[in-house]
Amino acid sequence: MPERVHTFQGQNFHKLRRACLRRGALFKDPLFPTTAQSLFYKREPPPGLTWRRPREICKDPRLFVDGISTRDLHQGSLGNCWMVAAISCLASEPSLWKKVIPDHMDQEWNPKNLNLYAGIFHFRFWRLGRWLDVVVDDRLPVSRDGALLFCRSATPREFWSALLEKAYAKLNGCYEALEGGNTAEALIDFTGGVSEPLSLDRKALTRHCEQRRAFFQTLAKAHERKALITCSIRSVESVLDCGLVRGHAYGITAVRKVRLGETLQKNGEVCRLFMVRMRNPWGTTDWTGAWSQGSQQWQQMSRAEREKTGLIVRDVGEFWMDFQDFCHYFTDVVVCRLVERTLLWPRSHWREEREQGGWEAQVDKRSRCGGCINHRDTFLHNPQFMFEVTGKEEEMLICLQQEDRRIWRKDGGGENLPIGFEVLKVEVNRSSRVHVTLRGTLAPGGYVVLPTTFLPGTTGRFLLRLFSHSCIRLRCMFELTDFRSGGLVQLHIHYHMNDTIRTRVFKAEGNPEFNLRAIFYRRRPNTHISIELWSRGLLWDSVLGGARLKTAESEKSRSHVVDLRRGQSRSGHRGCVYVETSSSVCLTDL
Repeated sequence: MPERVHTFQGQNFHKLRRACLRRGALFKDPLFPTTAQSLFYKREPPPGLTWRRPREICKDPRLFVDGISTRDLHQGSLGNCWMVAAISCLASEPSLWKKVIPDHMDQEWNPKNLNLYAGIFHFRFWRLGRWLDVVVDDRLPVSRDGALLFCRSATPREFWSALLEKAYAKLNGCYEALEGGNTAEALIDFTGGVSEPLSLDRKALTRHCEQRRAFFQTLAKAHERKALITCSIRSVESVLDCGLVRGHAYGITAVRKVRLGETLQKNGEVCRLFMVRMRNPWGTTDWTGAWSQGSQQWQQMSRAEREKTGLIVRDVGEFWMDFQDFCHYFTDVVVCRLVERTLLWPRSHWREEREQGGWEAQVDKRSRCGGCINHRDTFLHNPQFMFEVTGKEEEMLICLQQEDRRIWRKDGGGENLPIGFEVLKVEVNRSSRVHVTLRGTLAPGGYVVLPTTFLPGTTGRFLLRLFSHSCIRLRCMFELTDFRSGGLVQLHIHYHMNDTIRTRVFKAEGNPEFNLRAIFYRRRPNTHISIELWSRGLLWDSVLGGARLKTAESEKSRSHVVDLRRGQSRSGHRGCVYVETSSSVCLTDL
């Protein structure tokens, strides 16, 4: 099911192109001009820098030369290997790059009819749940020696990578805003997928063969399902003795388990290799260890045997590594899993639900930016979203994404917020809280997701995405004013008919804090405690919703989010109330 595409900054590519062709003039983008502000926000442009159109750089420019491949990208003078590595992964999958570079044949130069060229291109990026169409002109920054200053292709007359980088720079404010980023962010921007960062336990993976093989199978399965994978070595940028670069992003272009031929068998026994093929965005092969270019391992294999096993190098900058060496050096892996939004999907694929929201500051207690769970007084003032797992256990993938603030870097801001979320289990007769970072298996029941910033009062926008294999609906929980309860509400808590505690009456607005404490003596520990939300009227009172709470025989400060309902239907949901319970056979413990 194709998703709607939105124009970025109100620029419609087709209208602008037609206007330029009518005037017989090449497009000049007024929103991303050829000035220093489009290049940098801190440093000055290098001496001799000029902006040139592709026809001023070479005689026969093309968007693509012999198609598109990972060898088309070489990082320029920007520290944006994170972006270049992501684009390298993108280039290996036609169904993905054709989304980012739409109508690629129509955008190509037509040497037989140059009058149809208007000097305008457009590219698409996924931001906070929407595909944005970004328009750019073809004027590119060129250094004093006549070479492109930033990203360039190995073929001098090919310009798709340079123009794509320009569009991404425009989306983020300027070229310098692309320095120092996260490959996981770029993969999401280019695919709309879900990036799952994996931190490697190098000691365990190096020492324990079974753990290493299990992790290899995880990567192999992800690669087989067209996931995009990158890796890096944590720490500041520096070169290791083996040739790998710390703080630098590499793309993983193949994951293979191969059976060696007779020439490499050990003592006549069948030997299997677990191999990964890497690509350096710089277009150079740095690795000097086993299976590096010219190593003795390759010299023992014939060309035919390499092709038979698939151990071939396709592009400049690619190299192979044994997986044990990979686990020894690399510390971080990012797997970007792709999700198709279709009406019909295989059971093995993820199905997505998404909700947009924001942390909003207000002058009263209805503020929606309560901070993380460390701030218990305000934590429940965050936006809340509910879903239910029915039937059997369900593997879930939950992703919280904030609005990218990189575009504000040139104004002195641009730092992303520290964010997270808590998943609270609503059903009262099970575990009260499940902490989930990204992936987990949840038992049947109701759950509430609370996206949070670290500190209360921090504002921003976010996108919450929930992935499951079955049909699970994610819905926003609204404040009491949406329940039209009649204006006044009161909470009743009772153990049996003659033992009831009532709160004072509250106005049905915002999130009332009942702050009620009560002690009940339970003769039978298995008996439930009932909680009811009542509407107070002039003539009579009525029950809005209720729930039953079951506590353990001995517990201390156990948290519950109790789902208040009227009836069994989904429309009967009336909200949630936060309850903390303690239970003991000794009264002084309470």
